[in-house]
Amino acid sequence: MRRTGSTALVGIALAAVLTACASGTGESPGGPDASPTPDPTEPTVILTPEPDSSSTKAPGGTPSPGGPPVGTTAADAVADLAERLGVEPASVTVVRDEAVTWRDGSLGCPAPGMAYTQALTPGRLVVLEAGGRTVEYHSGGRRGLFLCENPQPPAQTEPDR
Repeated sequence: MRRTGSTALVGIALAAVLTACASGTGESPGGPDASPTPDPTEPTVILTPEPDSSSTKAPGGTPSPGGPPVGTTAADAVADLAERLGVEPASVTVVRDEAVTWRDGSLGCPAPGMAYTQALTPGRLVVLEAGGRTVEYHSGGRRGLFLCENPQPPAQTEPDR
């Protein structure tokens, strides 16, 4: 009988502790510094940071090569370069505009210290000339054209799609 009495006392003590924790003392079970347990009836709000203009992220959250996308056509690239240089779009010449296959996920514009998907990636290469300066815009996968500051050659060019 003595053993049953001890078990009963342990059960009562455990019930008292659980009741105190559930009574809403304003403190979390882990103490004043512990995170509160979320109420499952309340909507969950997830805050995401604002995009940082110094880096671009591809779908899935991985860093993308180059700057922000400017569009999908050579005309979009011409407009972007004209704006960057402060010149009229008519003074920008399209030297090349062709479908290509990039060697990897860097889309021919690798950034130092970054790792990229090692798979051939179909894309586009637009080469523009303005004021004696030649620049390249690259695209590929689901990424639109972007200015590439350190261009690398594609694995191959393809007939226009």
